[in-house]
Amino acid sequence: MTKRAYNFNAGPAALPLEVLERAQAEFVDFRGTGMSIMEMSHRGKVYEEVHNEAQSRLLSLLGNPSGYKVLFLQGGASTQFAMVPMNFLTAGKTGSYVLTGSWASKAEKEARLIGETHIAASSENNKFMSIPDLSSIEIPENAAYLHVTSNETIEGSQYQQYPDTGNVPLIADMSSDILCREFDVNQFDFIYAGAQKNLGPSGVTVVIAREELLAESPKHIPTMLRFSTHAANNSLYNTPPSFSVYMVNEVLKWIEEQGSLAGVEKINREKAGLIYDTIDSSEGFYRGPVEAGSRSIMNITFRLPSEELEKQFIKESEQEGFVGLKGHRSVGGLRASIYNAVPYENVKALADFMNHFQKNHG
Repeated sequence: MTKRAYNFNAGPAALPLEVLERAQAEFVDFRGTGMSIMEMSHRGKVYEEVHNEAQSRLLSLLGNPSGYKVLFLQGGASTQFAMVPMNFLTAGKTGSYVLTGSWASKAEKEARLIGETHIAASSENNKFMSIPDLSSIEIPENAAYLHVTSNETIEGSQYQQYPDTGNVPLIADMSSDILCREFDVNQFDFIYAGAQKNLGPSGVTVVIAREELLAESPKHIPTMLRFSTHAANNSLYNTPPSFSVYMVNEVLKWIEEQGSLAGVEKINREKAGLIYDTIDSSEGFYRGPVEAGSRSIMNITFRLPSEELEKQFIKESEQEGFVGLKGHRSVGGLRASIYNAVPYENVKALADFMNHFQKNHG
């Protein structure tokens, strides 16, 4: 048995071991075809079954909401930053954005290249260490949509509830916390997520959207950048990232086996509790910079009394088999990404290491 790393990478991130082992078993000969799923035509019956299964399984995990469609796209969430305004930010309308950190800011910046944007609320004044109060969100009358980033991977903040936008479509980048907890998909008109954190490997971007939003895209934008192209062709207009889609389907099966979203959420909250309790009971040795009411259960950021100690923490943790605990270069510090597939035992091992480190250096 290979010793697995304690993988706390922010993305591409840990995948469930069971999924990797199943993929390994089917890698060379998929369902008796004599081919790997990576070798077969995306127009063939075998691949198309997997493709359709992944779409319906995702909607099933979300309670089979009526009128929603799943798309499998490419180019990551970063391409969605441009595709969303290209498709929805029409003349005379404004793209409204809530700024909560690095990723929300990137999305708004990209939209500015395409049309008028508006900041509905922002937590920049406290270095994005909280999610703005929902009552402070101001949506202009001519808003094409309100865009939120459900979880900021870099800063470590997460929405606990979502704004009610009335008739204005609510669009969410859920790349780093999709399927980590139960939520009402009917609150949203359009959700997108890069797969490489909670859904599968990198290479596929998942969209869950109301069908009417996908039906008509402006004719002046390139064919591949129109949502209508992908919706009309069941995401098979061009060659999809077939292996990534297959892996997403396997991860979704695994989520079902954990007790679906309720089961996954329960474990995720226990995992996050282990680390936050360690931080909060350290008498200031560890400091969680994010306001308590905005803390993420996916990306836990923390600081030590000095940068020297942080470097020492990284060094010693790597020697013990921990991977990916260095904070993002833009904010520094430390970060543990504890996505769905990170086992409870690994998080417990990290909490134990943190306590041990404090005893030695506190």
